[in-house]
Amino acid sequence: MKKLILLPILLFAVIAIQAQNARTILDRTSAVVANKSGATAKFTMSGKYGNASGTISIKGNKFCAQTPQAIIWYDGKTQWALNRQADEVSVTTPTEAQQQSMNPYKFINIYKTGFTLSSKTVAGKYQVHMVAQDQRRTIKELYILITKAYQPTQVKMRTDKGWSTINITNFRKANLPDAAFRFNSKDYPQAEVIDMR
Repeated sequence: MKKLILLPILLFAVIAIQAQNARTILDRTSAVVANKSGATAKFTMSGKYGNASGTISIKGNKFCAQTPQAIIWYDGKTQWALNRQADEVSVTTPTEAQQQSMNPYKFINIYKTGFTLSSKTVAGKYQVHMVAQDQRRTIKELYILITKAYQPTQVKMRTDKGWSTINITNFRKANLPDAAFRFNSKDYPQAEVIDMR
């Protein structure tokens, strides 16, 4: 009888330790990614949001993602999306959910509210598993693969549309000016700007 009582207590203790370990890993990863001067990386994305590859620059909650098809600048409030083929720039104020679907590093911070966390080691890296406590959220589940130096190398994300995978390489700290996260019309004088705010 005592064994039956101890089993749920031990199980709860193991789950609590896994959640704390996952939170510590994500806290350290967030500190590396949120480097005050900025960082750059290469990425490839596949899945329900389509396939793309390119580079991303980040600084706090600002980012600039570049692919052969598009460039997206986000300065923390306003987003500019340049469609290279149409030479057209859409200006919007994205929601939190829209930011999360475009900025691979936004996923690193959503663990702070509303997710159940666990972690384990896979092939010498940390794998953090996050499940939304409210399944009405845009992002319902995440797996983040993180090096021992606390740099994310892969994000797998499940939304209503299904799974998408983002692979991240060549993560480097960089000294980036705030202007790198805003569209400059002088650089694209022929582009048509469509303000959708």
